[in-house]
Amino acid sequence: MDHMPLTLAPLDRRFVTVLRWRAAVAALIVLVVCGIGEAILYRQGWPNGIAGAVAIAIALWLVGIAPPRRFVHWGFALDERELHIAHGWLTRVHTIVPIGRVQHIDLTQGPIERGCGVATLVLHTAGTDHSLVTVPGLAREQAEMVRDRIRTAIEASPW
Repeated sequence: MDHMPLTLAPLDRRFVTVLRWRAAVAALIVLVVCGIGEAILYRQGWPNGIAGAVAIAIALWLVGIAPPRRFVHWGFALDERELHIAHGWLTRVHTIVPIGRVQHIDLTQGPIERGCGVATLVLHTAGTDHSLVTVPGLAREQAEMVRDRIRTAIEASPW
């Protein structure tokens, strides 16, 4: 049976802000550890600022450059039978969830996601391996629409 190639829709652009905030937390940890390292090195007579420069470069990468690059490698599509989720650059992962395998559906929003107006769709599927599938970064309304479409398809299925 031939299938037309599926066009994956991008996540909501506001998800980049969520990724930046998450990265900012990681960058803050890197900077604090670096500050401690700088203090230790200073007491040992090493030149000051080397570790700080590296930490600042890492923080800038984490917050400024990495989030948009991660964002563009995400996509999803929903048809009558399956939900497709793809992500990754170096290792590309394309997950296909048959609607008939979905046991229940959650929408989650942490404080950063809530503030940005996005949500994560969480599908719990039958089976043990990879039974939890997530689609982050959907607009709240879009996540609700996808959830409702999947729920309607499950209710209409003969299983």
